[in-house]
Amino acid sequence: MSTMSTALHDSTTMFRRNLLHIRRYPSMTVLLLGMPIALLLLFVYVFGGTLGAGLPAGAVPAGLTARAAYLAYLTPAMVVLGAASVAQGTAIGIATDMTEGIVARFRTMPISPGSVLTGHVLGALVQSFLVMGTVLAVAVALGYRTTTDPVAWLEVVVLLGLTSLGLTWLSVALGLVSDSVETASNLPMFLVFLPFLGSGFVPVESMPAGVSWFAEHQPFTPVMDAVRGLLADGTVATSTLLLATGWTLVVAAIGYAWARVLYRRER
Repeated sequence: MSTMSTALHDSTTMFRRNLLHIRRYPSMTVLLLGMPIALLLLFVYVFGGTLGAGLPAGAVPAGLTARAAYLAYLTPAMVVLGAASVAQGTAIGIATDMTEGIVARFRTMPISPGSVLTGHVLGALVQSFLVMGTVLAVAVALGYRTTTDPVAWLEVVVLLGLTSLGLTWLSVALGLVSDSVETASNLPMFLVFLPFLGSGFVPVESMPAGVSWFAEHQPFTPVMDAVRGLLADGTVATSTLLLATGWTLVVAAIGYAWARVLYRRER
């Protein structure tokens, strides 16, 4: 068997292992789902009337009530936040494997070294799409509607997949650098808070100057803006879409390179 086919076979085995973990321990998926759904309900039904009334013209489709307008504005951010929440679970899973000795056992076996991390990444991508899809379904149940076309939907799926991939590889590195599961559960928390300091909840123009500059130039803002435009009616500036894609690829490359260095260092 060639090196490539061996790596593929071993990665598939590790992928199945992580899928079994997701199926056998659904409490983690429920926990990861809970935060974005709870925030969606909180912001729409508690703050939505006031925040929706303050949205600038053109931020959402016209003709909506204040609460419905804020639901349309907020939903893309909650979907992206779902991917960020899964990153925390990925870091915990990596740290658990590292601290409980299972990775040390894997290293004594004739398997491809990178297959362990690949299995975690693929499992996290499945979990991310499960969480993001459920959050979007809840938003639709609350009244969220989209008029986008199949091409724009495909762009949304690709962009969210790249976003999840970047966050997953970064969370893998954070899990590897952690010396305990508790540390791994705390390190990725900034990924959950960054969407709050972006365009996810309110337009960046409404923020003070310094905060507005940071919100405009951080990675989550172009991703959320692109998803919002694509889901609304398929209209999004090419520069925004390119910037969002570029950020996801940069984060994925940094996370992948960092994770490889850390994994090899532990050998």
